[in-house]
Amino acid sequence: MQTALAKPPQKRQVIFLAMLLFLWEADSEAIRYSIPEEIESGYSVANLEKDLGLRVGELATRGAQIHHKDSKQLLQLDVNTGNLLLQEKLDREVLCGATEPCVLHFQLLLENPVQLFQVDVHLIDVNDHSPEFLDREMILRIPESLQPGSVFALKSAQDLDMGSNSVQNYIISPNSYFRVATHNRGDGRKYPELVLGKALDREEEPELSLTLTALDGGAPPRSGTVTVRIEVIDINDNAPEFLQSLYEAQVPENSPINSLVLVVSARDIDAGTYGRVSYSLLEGDEVSQPFVIHEKTGEIHLQRALDFEATRHYIVEIEATDGGGLVGKCTVAIEVVDVNDNAPELTMSTLSSSIPENSPEAVVAIFSVSDPDSGDNGRMVCSIQNDLPFFLKPTFENFYTLVTERPLDRESRAEYNITITVTDLGSPRLNTEYSITVVISDVNDNSPDFTQTSYMLLVRENNSPALHIGSVRATDRDSGTNAQITYSLLPIQDPHLPLASLISINSDNGQLFALRALDFEALQALEFHVGATDHGSPALSSQALVRVVVLDDNDNSPFVLYPMQNASAPCTELVPRAAEQGYLVTKVVAVDRDSGQNAWLSYQLLKATEPGLFGVWAHNGEVRTARLLSERDAARHRLVVLVKDNGEPPLSASVMLHVLLVDGFSQPYLPLPEEAPERAQGDSLTVYLVIALASVSSLFLFSVLVFVAVSLCRWRRAAPLGVCSVREGHFPGHLVDVSGTGTLSQSYQYEVCLAGNSGSGEFKFLKPIFPNLLLQNTGN
Repeated sequence: MQTALAKPPQKRQVIFLAMLLFLWEADSEAIRYSIPEEIESGYSVANLEKDLGLRVGELATRGAQIHHKDSKQLLQLDVNTGNLLLQEKLDREVLCGATEPCVLHFQLLLENPVQLFQVDVHLIDVNDHSPEFLDREMILRIPESLQPGSVFALKSAQDLDMGSNSVQNYIISPNSYFRVATHNRGDGRKYPELVLGKALDREEEPELSLTLTALDGGAPPRSGTVTVRIEVIDINDNAPEFLQSLYEAQVPENSPINSLVLVVSARDIDAGTYGRVSYSLLEGDEVSQPFVIHEKTGEIHLQRALDFEATRHYIVEIEATDGGGLVGKCTVAIEVVDVNDNAPELTMSTLSSSIPENSPEAVVAIFSVSDPDSGDNGRMVCSIQNDLPFFLKPTFENFYTLVTERPLDRESRAEYNITITVTDLGSPRLNTEYSITVVISDVNDNSPDFTQTSYMLLVRENNSPALHIGSVRATDRDSGTNAQITYSLLPIQDPHLPLASLISINSDNGQLFALRALDFEALQALEFHVGATDHGSPALSSQALVRVVVLDDNDNSPFVLYPMQNASAPCTELVPRAAEQGYLVTKVVAVDRDSGQNAWLSYQLLKATEPGLFGVWAHNGEVRTARLLSERDAARHRLVVLVKDNGEPPLSASVMLHVLLVDGFSQPYLPLPEEAPERAQGDSLTVYLVIALASVSSLFLFSVLVFVAVSLCRWRRAAPLGVCSVREGHFPGHLVDVSGTGTLSQSYQYEVCLAGNSGSGEFKFLKPIFPNLLLQNTGN
């Protein structure tokens, strides 16, 4: 069920990417590089493709991108070469300031598939800044009465470089009175102190001008100088005195900068230089930086904003120094007055993000509220929206409980967004809002629902075992374990179909697998039901129909039905020499167990004794004469016909045909002998057959001539020796009719007649009976 306030898809993607980058930074080990600062743009930091162990060009194909935390792109990735290049010259001091180490963090994102890498580039400081003093000149007024060993603080030099490239030592120009001592602060910085080595004599040397030099630790070292001017003053025996030893003031915390806080005043009874007083603030434990005092007038001004919640009181020590170096002190107590500048704060102690939908009254949250302001500025009231089935119940001081008013219905509303508003009573009133999301937990009252009532899956035969052939998917409107679905194959009614050995299903995600290779010729489709059961109590279930269709592969060669190739004696086709062009010799019949174009067969003549004499029709396998036959054509022919399917790759079979050319069907038929193993035997047999055929033909022609002559004579004399005749439309019983239903295209009739008075049983010539010729003979 969708939430009431669904975020836009683009916003969800941004949040997901931000969370992914955050988790990656928290858990992944970064790839680290170090480069010195001030390198020109275009410098190659590293080759990420090589360092990450990726293949050449993989960054480009996987959509590599660089993500920085800030919007300024300092580094650029060349996805074609894998080089990480500088976009511009990097200045460590600009990028990191006083932070050390200076590390640039960015992420390398590979989009397809998604993979993140954390990359850190450490900028190494180079000594590109010299130490600098803020003032051009430091002036020290030192009474001549001070004893040797007296120490005077000097202002430190600043160096933007870090580590050993920062200020490491101070030296002072050679002189007879002073030396400089270098000390370490608690934060590691160096500061100088001027040490008096010999008593001053104002009458001998009233003023000294020294050069203080700050040296850093670079190679070569850089330096900065400042002039230290020392004025030796006469002995002063009266120190300044303040009019009050303690000054008190109140300042509202929202007072503007530079506003006047208080004026202090001190006087010195000395005359001249010894009587002129200058004021300064002494640093103490309370850190008096929010205030500044005018050196001559004693006016104390505010130099930064105050915060009542951070510090409510300041104790400031004021120092008044006369021209002779004598000092007087006083104390200033400043109280910060509160204004309503802090919104209330809410602290959640207990939060139940999920509430059972049938719970009559449930505690959702326990929280406390606070406001660091004082008085009415710190008093608060709490409230929530009016249209929600929840209410706030105070428990004890500043603690509240958020409770449901009645049992909730998840099917009506799955979650509630509750905004708790805390408002103070100050002027103006400030408030804080705290939003929580309460999810109504589910009971198992919805069955799983398949995305489709039936699924059709296609799988090609001869598949590899355990092949993923498709998936089914069901959803459940419930949540939690009530929405966790287990998929299963349901028993089928056909006991002869071993479904469990053919198909399996992943119970977690509904993926279907073919357990073994399927055969299209044995099984073209199977149907079964898939069940989806949730994990609720009690469990609910539903089912969907799955039909798996097996697609044919070209895995069967053509099979020749005719002529049979496994017969004991080869089949010989007879062709009369008088056959016309296109005469049907025979027809090759073949089938293919495959389907579709895999079973489309084509025929071609692969080999022939005499090329060009016979041809094969490609689509029906008919073997026909390609031209008229002649006496020169050999009597015996052997043809090899190739039968090929239209599959990919195509499969084929071949068949051998024996063809015998005859002059007529009365000619004795001799079956074709087996092909001699050697060519010499074949040639000799051919010669013998030619001689025998010539002899028989000659004898046959002679017999025909004699027979015709004798017959004509007998017909003319009408002698009663018995007449052989055939009437039109009538065939005597001793005649044989050979029709064209076989391999011959014309009908022939043959007659055998014996003379009635011939004791030797004279054999009459076998001739075809043509009706027209008989009619002519009868008329004569």
